[in-house]
Amino acid sequence: DIYESLNSILVTLFNDIMNIEEALITDEFSDITVTDMHIIEAIGIKEPRTMGTISKALGRDYGNSYKSALTDLLKGICNKTRSEEDRRVVYASLTPKGNAAYTHHMRFHRDMIKHITDDLSEDEAAVLIKHLQDLKIILKAYHNIQ
Repeated sequence: DIYESLNSILVTLFNDIMNIEEALITDEFSDITVTDMHIIEAIGIKEPRTMGTISKALGRDYGNSYKSALTDLLKGICNKTRSEEDRRVVYASLTPKGNAAYTHHMRFHRDMIKHITDDLSEDEAAVLIKHLQDLKIILKAYHNIQ
C-alpha cells in the first residue's frame, strides 16, 4: 500500500543519505563530522554569514550554532570576525580547508539531485518540489510542537 511504500522509501533515504555522508568523510577531512559538514554548508562559500543566519539555516538556536562554529574554528574550518558597525554581530566564513570540505560535500548533493531530476519533465519536477516543500512544512510544524 502507498503508506508502507512511502514510509519505507523515506526512512531508507534518510538513513542512506546519513550513512553516505559519513562514508564520504575521507582521510583529508577525517577531523570533520557530518554535523560539521552541515555547518559548513550553512556558512557557504559566498560572503561571510552572520551566526544568526547560520543558526536559522541549521534550525538551531544561536547558542548551539555559536558553540559548533567555535569548534569548527579550532579545526581550521571557519573564521570568525566581528562587524565593524556593530561588535555584537559575528560573521563566519570558510577557510581554504572549509571551502575544500564544502566542495567535497556538495558534489554528493549535486550528484544526488542530478540523478533524481535527469528523467523528470519540468511539470514533474514542479510536482516533486511542491510535495517535498509540503513535507518540509509538516516536518517543521511537527518539530515546533516538540
